[in-house]
Amino acid sequence: MAKFPRDQRFLLGDRIENMLLDILEDLIDATYTKEKMNILRRANLKLEKLRFLVRLSSDMRFINLGSYEFSSRGINEIGRMVGGWIKAS
Repeated sequence: MAKFPRDQRFLLGDRIENMLLDILEDLIDATYTKEKMNILRRANLKLEKLRFLVRLSSDMRFINLGSYEFSSRGINEIGRMVGGWIKAS
């Protein structure tokens, strides 16, 4: 987030970081809860929002194409894992 313009670092950059931490918390909660489905669906929705925020960052040229590709691959991989976990539950 260090490359974001100063005014966007505290808006979009913080939003992305907080979304990532929220997803992590949801996945930890799902690991230790019997009612996983609602938590996993919530995490899946947050992943979709994160995809949008990262795409927006790229469109506004706050991150370069390489950073966007790297982030997108990671988000998609997490999405596949969450989707598989939802199907298995």
